[in-house]
Amino acid sequence: MSLVSVLGSAVLPVVAVAAVGYALGWTKDVAVEPLSDITLYVLAPALVFYSLVTTPIAGPTVARLFAGVAAFSVGMVGLAELVGRALGEDEPVLGALVLTSTFSNAGNYGIPLSAFAFGALGRSTAVLYIVAQSVLMYTVGVYVAARGEAGSALGAVTRVFRLPLVYALAAAAVVRVGDLAPPTDTAVMETIRLTGDAAIPVMLLMLGIQLANSSGGSSVARTAPASALKLLAAPVLAAGVALAVGLTGTVGRVFVLECAMPAAVTPLMLTIEFGSGDTAAGISAADYVSTTILVTTLASLVTLTGLIALLQAGVIL
Repeated sequence: MSLVSVLGSAVLPVVAVAAVGYALGWTKDVAVEPLSDITLYVLAPALVFYSLVTTPIAGPTVARLFAGVAAFSVGMVGLAELVGRALGEDEPVLGALVLTSTFSNAGNYGIPLSAFAFGALGRSTAVLYIVAQSVLMYTVGVYVAARGEAGSALGAVTRVFRLPLVYALAAAAVVRVGDLAPPTDTAVMETIRLTGDAAIPVMLLMLGIQLANSSGGSSVARTAPASALKLLAAPVLAAGVALAVGLTGTVGRVFVLECAMPAAVTPLMLTIEFGSGDTAAGISAADYVSTTILVTTLASLVTLTGLIALLQAGVIL
């Protein structure tokens, strides 16, 4: 199977499910807020808990990978803030720019692509990347999405601790440290797995519904800076971070690849749930996020093909 066919197979399911949501949003007056509530308070906690409990995590390499994800995320937040403010963006669009520039679609897109390019070790590294990013997405990401609406930094921070996902993370850590996880074939774990597996398709349906209500071509032009940061600046910063924290070889290369993935879908859910819903110069934060996800997903067919070639040739790391 060729690299182009794998990229196509990774993108096609994402686009197809989002297209169903788009058709639904175009033909029916469907509200995304209830779907956001279900995902945020039920599906996502189950997904993260199951992933943390069942993912094999061990060794100093994992610690370096987690440190790398944290350093990269902080660096991208800072860079996106600078770019957004230089362009004169205000909240809530500024927060949308930061979210889409920072967080990658490392799961349903990143895992198959990493496995194709770098084998079993690539897949394992991608799973660990997701775990680390999830912690940041549901803490730092919630803060960024909520800061314009909460009225103060303290208010945004307190909203983070109202999320069941934070406690799902804590519970998963206790279960792993205490070796308390039931076998994966038990009714409890199967229930959690099935619930968590529903998170990704529901988020993609939300993406399609939001796109059906977005402002079209004007949104694409407005989101160009976020798309450039996500697809072009992110892998450059990731390579520097990998060298700084000692991520080399296949793990380091997969780390760079995961950082260069298109914008994640979860920020759309966070923006809908915690954002103000206001518009800035004719575009809402949710429109900004959904359009950036679509643009970066399609454009990544080109950017990731070139990046994988460089990584496999050893030009980077």
